[in-house]
Amino acid sequence: MDVKVNESCIACGACESICEAVFSVEDVAKVNASAVAANEDCVKEAADACPVGAIEIE
Repeated sequence: MDVKVNESCIACGACESICEAVFSVEDVAKVNASAVAANEDCVKEAADACPVGAIEIE
C-alpha cells in the first residue's frame, strides 16, 4: 500500500488522531511510510475521515 498526502491537506489533525503511528501533522500531514504495512486498517479509516480527501491510497 502506497500512501500520500496531497496539496489539499489543511493540517486539521484528523488523520493523526486516528492513526498516529503513520501520520504526523505540522504544517501539513506527513506519512511515516515504514509504519503503513502494520497499520493499513487505520490508514484507510484516516483516509475516509479526511475532510478534504487529501490522503491518497494506491
